[in-house]
Amino acid sequence: MAGLTHIAIDGPAGSGKTTVARALAKRLGILYLDTGAMYRAVALAALEDGVPVDDEAAIVRLARSKPVGVVPDPAAPEGSRIYLGEREIGAELYRNQVSTIVSVVAAYPAIRELMVERQREIARTAPVVMAGRDIGTVVLPEASVKIFLTASVEARVERRLAELAAEGAHVDRLELRTQMVERDHLDANRSISPLKPAADAIQIDSTELSVDEVVERVAAAVRSAAAG
Repeated sequence: MAGLTHIAIDGPAGSGKTTVARALAKRLGILYLDTGAMYRAVALAALEDGVPVDDEAAIVRLARSKPVGVVPDPAAPEGSRIYLGEREIGAELYRNQVSTIVSVVAAYPAIRELMVERQREIARTAPVVMAGRDIGTVVLPEASVKIFLTASVEARVERRLAELAAEGAHVDRLELRTQMVERDHLDANRSISPLKPAADAIQIDSTELSVDEVVERVAAAVRSAAAG
């Protein structure tokens, strides 16, 4: 799976990895895949079916009975279409209720195994910019370019509030900050595929940078790798 067309972008919620990865993929003319959306799909299924998020066995059964499908589609806003069973899902993936529980769902080993297998299948068949929390360390450890995006908690909270407001949703700032800090802790301390930069990842703090500035820095890293 190694190759200059495999670019891994990791980072915590609100660091800008999704926006940057999408823009970079568009610039390069290759597929973009937000792996977090796949875990969100499982979390959404649990909410819709009333499955307790702390019931690991039930969550795994649900994920197997309603498999998450990813269909690459450059014409789609996200670069691919996400399916839960036979049903295509979209904006509902980003409901605040889903954000609250997705880290718990994503920490289950069997769920990660299912999702990582699918992510690697996609990487084997197409050039890809893949965004997530364990792309450079687990999913695509041989990717030629690995980026780890960070930003201050305050900046990430403001970005998420702006996103929610644009969708017509309003969330208490303090509540959102508490959720984000808790999610950071869960992601960084889970036993399976914790959130951390790969040893050879380029770390970029996006707190004071625009999206275009971050995209240009990543694009420069891709050019450098291609030239090297």
